Amino acid sequence: MGDTTLPEPLVDALVFDWGGVMTVSVPEFVGAWLHAEAIDRDVYNRIMREWLSRDARPGNPVFRLETGELSVAEFERLLAAELITTSGEKVDETGLLRRMFGGATPDPAMVELVRKARAAGLHTALLSNSWGEGYPKDLLIELFDTVVISGRVGLRKPDERIYLHTLEQIGVPAGRAVFFDDAPVNVEAAHAVGMHAFRHTTADTTRAHLATLGVTL
Repeated sequence: MGDTTLPEPLVDALVFDWGGVMTVSVPEFVGAWLHAEAIDRDVYNRIMREWLSRDARPGNPVFRLETGELSVAEFERLLAAELITTSGEKVDETGLLRRMFGGATPDPAMVELVRKARAAGLHTALLSNSWGEGYPKDLLIELFDTVVISGRVGLRKPDERIYLHTLEQIGVPAGRAVFFDDAPVNVEAAHAVGMHAFRHTTADTTRAHLATLGVTL
């Protein structure tokens, strides 16, 4: 009989984004909120392009929210002032982000994937740009050895410093870590610091990417 032992993984640490990776997709939960509150999608999309795209100007409300410079209440006031509803109703600024992210439920398949990875002895980490602190704390404790949230450290993806900070917290060189995010710009930034990095679409595709690095879950 031949040697049936599995090869050693090429990575020691798995790093995951939260919204759109560990949860259902962003278009799914944001779309449900837009529909529920009759918010004009074109207006919302324009605002997000201005505040969140590659061409977004530094110092805009999203950047300041994600680095902790702007409070949730202040951001909600700014966003509500920009939004328009198809019904003519004013958007309620109080609790706006909680309502927007209300449908951002954890993806059971990804929860299981990370659970298996941690049980297998791999270091698991969360690297998330925060829009407030609506994370399920018990689940984060269960799934992740390391948690890096932008608003707590004053840095946001795709700033290379937040990736380097995360690697320092984990204690591995960039080439021994793999990163998954649903935003291409964040994936590219992880590549630039030397991490393995892939765009997440589904748990199955992420599992397949991991398999190329010798991680079988």
